[in-house]
Amino acid sequence: MTDLLPLMTYCLVMSGTPGPNNVMLTTAGANFGYRGALPQILGIVVGGFLLTLACCLGLGTLFLAYPLAQQVLRVGGALYLVWLAWKLTGARISEAGALDRAPGFVHGALFQLVNPKSWLKAITLASVFMPAWLSPWPAALLVATLGALVGFPAISMWALFGMAIRRVLTRPRAQRLFNLAMGGTLVVLALLILR
Repeated sequence: MTDLLPLMTYCLVMSGTPGPNNVMLTTAGANFGYRGALPQILGIVVGGFLLTLACCLGLGTLFLAYPLAQQVLRVGGALYLVWLAWKLTGARISEAGALDRAPGFVHGALFQLVNPKSWLKAITLASVFMPAWLSPWPAALLVATLGALVGFPAISMWALFGMAIRRVLTRPRAQRLFNLAMGGTLVVLALLILR
């Protein structure tokens, strides 16, 4: 267990700190509540699990060998964040706005393929935290499973935070400012990704 503590700590830090997933979940929680954000949360967890598993089994090495693939992922991720920011800025709490519901399971899962923070987490888990005392498949399953188990409550907190501030956002002006701020944050993250 003491060998796994650094791995779990790293997963907690990577899952719990601000990033594209957590900004989207805060916005989804504020606009649609935790239940509305739950499919996206589950998609992020499953997508992260599969990405970590693939990196632990060697996919990360492939992308390190072909930097152009990494560039394509960065640009795709940045474009998706800008599109999502545009959609989120028009969302309205308790009304059908630009988004009728939060992005779902598939969006959450597929976004992990273009989310640089998810790639960084998965590649680091594969290169730093793979238990040497296990063969590759069991080690990959262990690392990916612990990442998912630690990540689920950490990212859920962001949707719950969004839900908690929902009461403050009952006035249309407050909603608009919040959604503009979250959309602006996604655009800044997109620009940082392209840097």
